[in-house]
Amino acid sequence: MSDGMSIPPRGNVSLDTVNGDLEIGRHAVIRGTAPQSAVKVAGTVYCEGDNTFECSLSAEDLEAEDGVTVRGNLEVENAVEVEDGSLEVYGSMTAKDVDVDHTLYVSKDLKVERADVGGRLKVDGNVKAEEIEVGGTFEANGEVTAQSVEIGGSLTAKSKVDIKDLEVGGTANVAGGRIRDIDVGGTFESSSALEFGTIDVGGTVRLSGKARGEEIDVGGSFRVQGDLEFKEIDVGGTVEITGFTQGDEMEVGGKVDIDGSLKLSGRLEVGGRADVSGEIAVKDIEIGGVLRARKATAEDRVEVGGSITTGEGVTARFIEIGKRGEAHGPLRADEVIVGKDAHVESVWGKEILLRTGANAENVYGESVTIESHCHIHGEVQYTRELRLGENVSLTKAPEKVDKLPF
Repeated sequence: MSDGMSIPPRGNVSLDTVNGDLEIGRHAVIRGTAPQSAVKVAGTVYCEGDNTFECSLSAEDLEAEDGVTVRGNLEVENAVEVEDGSLEVYGSMTAKDVDVDHTLYVSKDLKVERADVGGRLKVDGNVKAEEIEVGGTFEANGEVTAQSVEIGGSLTAKSKVDIKDLEVGGTANVAGGRIRDIDVGGTFESSSALEFGTIDVGGTVRLSGKARGEEIDVGGSFRVQGDLEFKEIDVGGTVEITGFTQGDEMEVGGKVDIDGSLKLSGRLEVGGRADVSGEIAVKDIEIGGVLRARKATAEDRVEVGGSITTGEGVTARFIEIGKRGEAHGPLRADEVIVGKDAHVESVWGKEILLRTGANAENVYGESVTIESHCHIHGEVQYTRELRLGENVSLTKAPEKVDKLPF
């Protein structure tokens, strides 16, 4: 036992306890006095670099100017600082503050308040931290629990995570868990059930299992292999979901493909095509291109620029089919507008307007206006008023009735 100790370069010594600081020359090797024993340093360990501890190590602080290897557990009361080098720990590691310029590798668990790694952080066990900041890549085989994780390159977490704020410049792959805020520049992927607050990803998001969150903002594509619950979705490209989808609002610039039903308390807005194998139940629908579903129900409005195809029809307060649009399946609303040169099948409504050149199979309304050059291939029934433009083609004479057929 001594108050302090210095080990010369390339020294090879066995230690037990050092009451003061321990200074270690370059390429020196430190061992415990017995197999599986630990070296305990009351003060700071100073390493000139390329040093190896063939044992576990505990100290107040650890400072190194180059690489350090610990072939056991590393317990540091305060700070670990490795300049121009890497730290490898073949055991568990605990510390308050860790700053490593190149690579930090821990073969078991890592527990720190703050870790700042310039290059690569790899942990084969579990990770528990307040803050993690890595300039390059972060790989964790065990569970990750942290308040803040900021990675310049990529993140790979092969077990569940519990992270408050996650920011990754490139790609992030996790195995499910909970993340409050996700901010990823490239691609984010979760291979198991995920609970989240917000997702803000510049490129692609792929989720597997049940996903539940709040706000989703994706520049490219968003895919979910499972059910999804959310508040708002804003995706610039495509959305693909294989399960039941429920939320408040969905806005997609390109295409939506849902193998299941879609339920929204607010608006569905799609710039291109929307394919839903089940039922759509929303407040408003606005589709620039094509809408396909087994059934579509809107509390307020349905506006489609291209075509609607449904097996059981569309029901809303207001329905509008755009110019040269098409509707396959019945339309039912208080007010229906069929655009110029559009083609529809059967239409039910209180107020129905077929603009010039429109085609319909059957029209059933209270007040019906059919502009010029329209073609009705079935029947027209109305209860209050019928207005016909010039050169309207009717297969059967219009009929005023007391009650419209269902």
